Amino acid sequence: MFNKPWTGVLPATLCPFNDDDSIDEQGLRDYVSYLASFDGITGLVCNGHTGEVMSLRNHERARVTQIIAEEVGDKVKVVSGVCAEGSDEAIAQALAAKEVGADAILLMPPHHWLRFGRTFETAVGFFKDVAEGADIDIIVHQYPAWTRAGYSLAEMQEMVKLDRVVSIKMGTREMSRWAFDYINLKKSAPDVSIISCQDEYLLVTLLDGADGALVGFAGFVPDLIVDLVKSALSGDLERANHVQNKVRPLSQIVYRFGEPSSDAHQRMKCAMTLLGNFPSMHMRRPIRPLPQDEVDRIARELTEAGFEVVSQAVAK
Repeated sequence: MFNKPWTGVLPATLCPFNDDDSIDEQGLRDYVSYLASFDGITGLVCNGHTGEVMSLRNHERARVTQIIAEEVGDKVKVVSGVCAEGSDEAIAQALAAKEVGADAILLMPPHHWLRFGRTFETAVGFFKDVAEGADIDIIVHQYPAWTRAGYSLAEMQEMVKLDRVVSIKMGTREMSRWAFDYINLKKSAPDVSIISCQDEYLLVTLLDGADGALVGFAGFVPDLIVDLVKSALSGDLERANHVQNKVRPLSQIVYRFGEPSSDAHQRMKCAMTLLGNFPSMHMRRPIRPLPQDEVDRIARELTEAGFEVVSQAVAK
């Protein structure tokens, strides 16, 4: 099913830290090896929002990418997030990722666009600059439509003309646009995959039109998300709903009926630590530790959802 490039399930990975804020390199190796062991995982995406990209220095982003490429680059695609305010810095980050073994980059929009917006020419030009300057495959990171950084259909149709644009991580979060954009982008570029990043209502987007999923939740419960994506894309709605019923309480534990965010990723780290699948719930500043009663709540709700809590995580 996932034999076409840039389809399937690509977890957005967490990044484990030691108590002194340094990267837990062995913990990262163990974690990505665990993820890559699941059939249906086709790539790993580091240095995204789930991976606390905003708190990582540029050389650390490259080091995280290098570790993942060394550990599982022979099994899955390795994608590194690029988060920069200008073309030159984005090119530099992309070249650094390419040098240490990344197969592609996930190119986020410059975040000053969130406030000031940008023109059509600037949005498309940013991708042209990076494609030409770094010569590496690019996954477009589509932000929510309600932000000033989200791309219009016309802008995306221009981006997919670039040879180096191989996929769009579709985070529009506007379901009235979803199928319309999917159908028209497929007409423009049939070989460019459209993958959902909408963790909190993944099944709906998969059924409306998608080629896979690039979600943080696949870095949390990879077996369930692979099962959900395969079932949905094969048209096995009964199986998809069965898996969704298992995912739903976990989604509520992590997202609390909201969108992915730093707070949600902190709860995800906590839950994974409690389940024994992650080395530590430590987050980098400015995120503050979870209160102990919140840790206890997550442990209780995991147990109520039928999952075995094997670690007694303590807030610190």
